[in-house]
Amino acid sequence: MILLIKISGEGLSKDGEKYTESVLESISGQITSLLKEGHKISMVVGGGNLFRGRDLSGRLNISRSTADYIGMLATVQNALVLRDFFEGKGISARVSSSIAMPQVCEGYIPKRITRHMEKGRVVIFAAGLGIPYFSTDSCAVQRALEIQADLLIMAKNGVDGLYTADPKKDSSAKFIKQITATQVIEQDLKVADLSAMGLAKESGLTIKIVSSEHIDQALNPEVGSTVSPD
Repeated sequence: MILLIKISGEGLSKDGEKYTESVLESISGQITSLLKEGHKISMVVGGGNLFRGRDLSGRLNISRSTADYIGMLATVQNALVLRDFFEGKGISARVSSSIAMPQVCEGYIPKRITRHMEKGRVVIFAAGLGIPYFSTDSCAVQRALEIQADLLIMAKNGVDGLYTADPKKDSSAKFIKQITATQVIEQDLKVADLSAMGLAKESGLTIKIVSSEHIDQALNPEVGSTVSPD
């Protein structure tokens, strides 16, 4: 299967550190397991552990667009960290950036992405979609569609799937095993931003939500929550 895995920037950190070796070890181990099962793997990583555009937008005369571009650069940093860590663990990996920076990583060329994955390389998409006002959630859905992924896996920190509310803040939150994209939008559940969820719905993309500790078990129907297109 062709899988795209979305990991937040915070998913690389723990206890206030920007990067935590045990977390990176866990991610690389799970990626190795999926590769051994014969799956083609790509990833989208956020940048929230380093920078969030909304934290700077409107301050110091910084525009929203500029703040978003700075946030995109944070995702490139995270992608490079993942690439080198993966390579150190014997996983062949490439970073594909929507913002051109040839001295650092490859630019986004769809045919090249396909070739990398055919050769068993993990492709890490960086810099979001390369334009402001769109989140890495939107990037994950867009890239999943472009590479014709069979499944988009969204790895969450500290939760094992989708809930009616944040279970860390609301003890009455109920686990949702199966739901449609339309229901997610109507109920305003915080799976991904509305533009990303709307695109997934319109394009027939299935999303699996799992704990970041269970990425390699995402294909198990007993694990996590499934958001299916209508």
